[in-house]
Amino acid sequence: MDRRSFLRGLGGAMALATVGPAGAVETTTAHPGPYRPLGSVSVTNAREAVPDPSGDFAYVATADGFATVDVQVPSDPRVVFRAQNLLSGRETGPLRLVQDVKVEGDRLIAAGPADPLRGDVLQGFVLYDVSDPADPERVAFHETRFPIHNCFIRDGVVYLTANMEDTNALVMVDVSGGTPEEVGRWSITDRNAAWSEVPASLWTVHDVWVRNDRAYLAHWDAGTYIADVSDPSDPSFVAKIGGRSPAELRELPEQARQVLRLPGNDHYAMTSDDGNLLGVNEEAWQVDGEGGPGGVELWDVSDATNPTRLSTIDAPRSPGSFYGTWTTAHNFDIVGDRLFTSWYQGGVKIHDISDPANPRQLAWWRRPEEASFWTAKRATKGFYVASSMGRDENGMGGLYTFPIEEDQQRDPPSLTTEAAETANRTTSGQAAFADDTTTDGTATDGSESEPGSGAAGGSVPGFGVGAALAGLLGAGAWRRFRG
Repeated sequence: MDRRSFLRGLGGAMALATVGPAGAVETTTAHPGPYRPLGSVSVTNAREAVPDPSGDFAYVATADGFATVDVQVPSDPRVVFRAQNLLSGRETGPLRLVQDVKVEGDRLIAAGPADPLRGDVLQGFVLYDVSDPADPERVAFHETRFPIHNCFIRDGVVYLTANMEDTNALVMVDVSGGTPEEVGRWSITDRNAAWSEVPASLWTVHDVWVRNDRAYLAHWDAGTYIADVSDPSDPSFVAKIGGRSPAELRELPEQARQVLRLPGNDHYAMTSDDGNLLGVNEEAWQVDGEGGPGGVELWDVSDATNPTRLSTIDAPRSPGSFYGTWTTAHNFDIVGDRLFTSWYQGGVKIHDISDPANPRQLAWWRRPEEASFWTAKRATKGFYVASSMGRDENGMGGLYTFPIEEDQQRDPPSLTTEAAETANRTTSGQAAFADDTTTDGTATDGSESEPGSGAAGGSVPGFGVGAALAGLLGAGAWRRFRG
């Protein structure tokens, strides 16, 4: 027996967890003492991370490709494979800005570029066979005429965020036969032509999640859309949650600084296993002393045509400015009755959402001078993984493993200064700085013409925060900020 097989067995014996009713994930006592990572490993330019179905490996997007991390021993994660400079042999290659990877069974997709790039550049996704995670084999490449900020794969169909100059759409590509073939497209303009009169950067398809024949589209300032994709060649509208109407957004200056403020943009959305609970995170910052970081909303979508907002998990306390500490919500995961969230420099959290109207925080870890977390995803019943961009523009980053347990970090570093906290209390967005949750039983009718009572409002124009803020601040100011 090799070392890692032995340690894996030992770790499993020490980190037992149980599954309660309806797959509820119960906490484990695998890591007694102050809450802290089980382990970490350096992964340059780490972005999205997804565990494989077994939870033994995690795949991490790395801008120039992706990495496979062996997490069989959570206290000793190791990079076992790197794919870099994908398709560099092509005339317009390599594939750049790969910020998203997704996996289903033994198939993995790596897509890019996340943001539009100048010049004739390669755009599309690479399909891999990862039956051997330590030695993935490229199966196919599907080229597109649009950048791909995020993607998803379900039942052999790849779902792409297709944001183009004049319109935005969800694109479906069938990869079940090994050769990718586009089978369908759907845009919110198909339902309401008025969106074509709104700058496309304000209703970007930022992310997509698919479950039970429904696609959940985080549509930036337009809110979150639910589409029926039971027939990927003929998608149809189901509901809209939150967001603003085309009429409101037409009046909003595209490059106005206030688009960064609360209530923020719909950035990422996913459901519980049964599809009845929807989570939506809002990205937002404090601007000119107003507003603050955005949080995560939980919605009852058991009747998708009449969604009800149950609660809001507010962002960690911070000034929330894009000039300072970022603690706005980013990607998350819902598994059973646990919610795993990432908050950039605000760290990672676990909440018990067995009562989604009253989420209860179980654990929170942050180290803002070291880590800026992109996502948090459960790997197995005993631990979850979280990718960090790092805090250095020279390309630091990594993958962390954390126990699933109820505990507190010892001597957690502050995310604010006393002066900043005082200033925050005087701003219009002070409710966003609470450390726990607020509840709201307001219902929405899901109509197209009126915004819902939940997530609404301003956003960063463009495809990504980096590209958008670079445009708002200027390249020099952006570089100084990132430094």
